[in-house]
Amino acid sequence: MSEPRTIGSRVFDFDRQVAVMAIVNRTPDSFFDKGATFALDRAVDAAARAAEQGADWVDVGGVPFGKGPVVTLDEELDRIVPLVEAIHARSDVVISVDTISAEVARQSILAGASVVNDTSGMFDPNMAGVVAASSAQLVLTHSKGAPRSEMPRPLYDDVVAEVIEYLRARIEIATAAGIPRERLIIDPGHDLNKNTVHTLEITRRLQEVADLGLPLLAAVSNKDFIGETLDRPQGQRLTGSIAAAVICIMNGARIIRMHDVPTAVEAARMAEAVLGWREPVHAIHNNG
Repeated sequence: MSEPRTIGSRVFDFDRQVAVMAIVNRTPDSFFDKGATFALDRAVDAAARAAEQGADWVDVGGVPFGKGPVVTLDEELDRIVPLVEAIHARSDVVISVDTISAEVARQSILAGASVVNDTSGMFDPNMAGVVAASSAQLVLTHSKGAPRSEMPRPLYDDVVAEVIEYLRARIEIATAAGIPRERLIIDPGHDLNKNTVHTLEITRRLQEVADLGLPLLAAVSNKDFIGETLDRPQGQRLTGSIAAAVICIMNGARIIRMHDVPTAVEAARMAEAVLGWREPVHAIHNNG
């Protein structure tokens, strides 16, 4: 049994709770919303709306994961820091910042972020030190190669074993830098430098990753493995996203990163009830 975690102003018992992480991108070229929340006021409103819809925290990003136009440090800071400040002033929702930059992480933490969601696995050598000097949580994600670069065709002998080995090494680096395990979260990196078959196998065997003993984040929403599995374009992947998220929960995920917040919240609460962690709102049926 793990101890409950205080993240920002909220407490999470990941032994009996699934957190829903909403997504708000201040990018003009987001793969999902195509820049719908690029304007600051729209991004702030989207974050507040997600919190009202039941999201436990909001993940804000200013640079897409994949290859694309260069985003300078100043541009990323201009996109992220004012957004974090505005959300923090408006809501007690947990704020995580999706960045691979230690400087963006540092300034975002000062602005009110409680989680650094680093999809590069600490590619920036200063990231561990920045997080260690704060009280923030750090998400350690499996990915390969330099961020935002063209990756060769991914090859794995055993994708799950390699993900586990990679994450175990990153955990050791983070703890050696002074970040306690109680402030670490792991993410196997669905679709990140992996093809659809790899990602399906990770999802099926996710409990093996969860056995590392840290809260596990599953970022599956609207990803290509869902589109390729079901032959669905962007905009038509909600059903597959919810199915994948619930499978991940049943296989050990305790945080799900999702675009459609109300649907994801209901799916998470239903999964909690099936797992015996949550009582139904009513238990009248066939009870006389």
